Amino acid sequence: MVLFGPPGSGKGTQSKLLVERLGIPQISTGDMLREHIQNGDGIGRTVEARMKAGLLVPDALVNELVEARLAQPDAERGFILDGYPRTIAQGGVLLELLDRNHAEAVVIHLVVDYNVVIARITGRRQCPKCGTLYNLHSRPPKVAGICDLDGEPLVIREDDREQVIRERMDEYRRQTSPLIDFFRESGRRLYEIDASRATPLAVFDQICGLLDCEPVISHDGHAPQP
Repeated sequence: MVLFGPPGSGKGTQSKLLVERLGIPQISTGDMLREHIQNGDGIGRTVEARMKAGLLVPDALVNELVEARLAQPDAERGFILDGYPRTIAQGGVLLELLDRNHAEAVVIHLVVDYNVVIARITGRRQCPKCGTLYNLHSRPPKVAGICDLDGEPLVIREDDREQVIRERMDEYRRQTSPLIDFFRESGRRLYEIDASRATPLAVFDQICGLLDCEPVISHDGHAPQP
């Protein structure tokens, strides 16, 4: 499954909900790249400056990371891609890889208004210790500026600063938006969902309806067990 949409569209949140419901791993290229940066290895040094500037990482490097990750045993039953592919070149590599492994692609496109994206991302805060994400508007910490889990002061990620966000959005429109037409023309299953105003659970219920899987919220208002 490919979750597709601009920065701040909720791909990460929906990925986590889908992991719980479907029991398959979430694979986030952003998380993988940030881990390399944190480790200070060769890949991390290569991509750090580009990510801080809001630029896309070269296709060849991202494709190599994704292919290696998909070869791991936990991805045999399926996987959820968050943040990949971001260019038509990456999309072509992904479809070749899936076809080679006789796997079906399902694309979920989360459509979000530009101004909503800016408001969402500039409100994001992250715990530098455990990585938990918060949002000042939709998911604030219990104590302002402090992580609920370990009491660490929250920080703004470099790639969440407003100028960087606008550059990321420009890059997204220029290189990634054409992927919608690419997937549609390839004949793969592609669904578009308006995720501008709906809550994350409401968006997830729509995804479940499209995939014929059990929603998060049942008719009695309680969350069913996976």
